[in-house]
Amino acid sequence: MDKMTGLTPTDMAKRLKTPPLQGRGKGWGLSAEKLAELNKHARHMRNNPTEPEKRLWRNLSKGQLNGHKFRRQQVIGCYIADFTCPRSKLIVEVDGDTHDEVKDMVREDILSEHCYRVIRVSNHDVMSNMEGVLTFISGTLRSGDSTHPNPSPKGEGLDEAISLEGSVG
Repeated sequence: MDKMTGLTPTDMAKRLKTPPLQGRGKGWGLSAEKLAELNKHARHMRNNPTEPEKRLWRNLSKGQLNGHKFRRQQVIGCYIADFTCPRSKLIVEVDGDTHDEVKDMVREDILSEHCYRVIRVSNHDVMSNMEGVLTFISGTLRSGDSTHPNPSPKGEGLDEAISLEGSVG
């Protein structure tokens, strides 16, 4: 809260019609009103999930998928992602029968600018093949995991580590 006015940063941003900072000081460039509207819509979607979303959430919540933590209906930029794993920067979208592939591609391009990867699973697969869906998500998480932010190319550094072990005596 601002001691001078008694307003929270979000309320102050609404009053000044400027975008508030979101996350780690990262502004999405949205007005405070638009951000509030998106958050309200995301809350509504969390409280009223589709059946496939409910079923998938039962398997993703509480770190059940190899310890990866997920969030539901998270606002990222001007979009609401169905499921987000912040640590791995992965978004899982559950798609119904009607989807606009062109809009999806534009959305994925914008989200990739924020370093997110987007994967899609169908309602049908969630309802009839949950094991396959979880295997797909798990594999995608593993392919994005790295023990170092800039890993060396495959095999590089192994000979050096072996020779160091041999020289210690």
